[in-house]
Amino acid sequence: MAKGAGKARKKLPKELAVVYADNCTGCEACIEVCPVDCIYKIPGEDLPPLQSFVDIDLERCIGCALCERWCPWDAIEMVPTARVHEAVAIKGGPPSYLEKNHERLVQTARQLAELYSEQQMPKA
Repeated sequence: MAKGAGKARKKLPKELAVVYADNCTGCEACIEVCPVDCIYKIPGEDLPPLQSFVDIDLERCIGCALCERWCPWDAIEMVPTARVHEAVAIKGGPPSYLEKNHERLVQTARQLAELYSEQQMPKA
């Protein structure tokens, strides 16, 4: 699980940001505007400074959508929290990054989606 795992969030936002890595150029515009520093840079495999992209720590994302608005490459999309695991599963990225991180990222997204769904249930 990502940093901060296990901390109970009082309330999850309706939407979370997902980076589609194949569209991301690593320009860092999103990093500059994120108010909670949940976006981090991933260096490229062969040419680290030239092939970098960013990813988002969903457990810290507050759903403000600033990153989506400022991304000049349309690489970030705000996704309904209840379906975030579906978007994370297809977000792409370098094969070695996906091999190492895909399952963890999807599992974290699935847990957040389940928690969000639980929070939306009416209390008896």
